[in-house]
Amino acid sequence: MDILKTLALFVVTAVAEIVGCYLPYLWLKQGKTAWLLAPAALSLGLFAWLLSLHPTASGRVYAAYGGVYILVAVMWLWAVDGVRPTTADLVGVSVSLMGMVIIMWGDRSAA
Repeated sequence: MDILKTLALFVVTAVAEIVGCYLPYLWLKQGKTAWLLAPAALSLGLFAWLLSLHPTASGRVYAAYGGVYILVAVMWLWAVDGVRPTTADLVGVSVSLMGMVIIMWGDRSAA
């Protein structure tokens, strides 16, 4: 799978996971309707299916996906919750993305 497709799939996967967790949060913490649980369950199902589309070993995919998830979560924090990322947030995102690159596309000769 080429790099841009992989990254796009990671981003879509992260959005599905965040939506699947955010909707129950709205119900539990903000008193929104319990009907939000139905699309939340669908979103989490989509998240699991999207992870299965990656051609590499699942453990490596999950580890690398974590870096993109952190980026998308910080973007969600800003776009949806209205909380501007701090310098520490941006440094953390950068470190996690560097880790993702190392995990996904690093040297495999020792494996």
